[in-house]
Amino acid sequence: MKLPGNMQQMMQQAQKMQEKLHQEIALIKVEATAGGGMVTAQMDGQKNLLAVKIDPEVAGDVEMLQDMVVAAVNEAAKKVDEEIKGKMGGMLGGMGLPPGMF
Repeated sequence: MKLPGNMQQMMQQAQKMQEKLHQEIALIKVEATAGGGMVTAQMDGQKNLLAVKIDPEVAGDVEMLQDMVVAAVNEAAKKVDEEIKGKMGGMLGGMGLPPGMF
């Protein structure tokens, strides 16, 4: 199916922007803490957990430690979402699309 010239260019531009976005997401690395820094979680742009750091002081209280790990990981996931949303907003803004469309 052949698209009109302008539409063809827009589709190619969108595909290039999508590829660039995937490359930028691959570079995202975030860090989040819980318990005043007693637990730190590091995550990449695909929300893969890369590392967890635990202050030895909290290691004795298993329930509190579990809660802090969950909180730190959830916060890291939110940060990834915010980074991706920011990158998408910047890219889509360059296409002249109305705000809120994506």
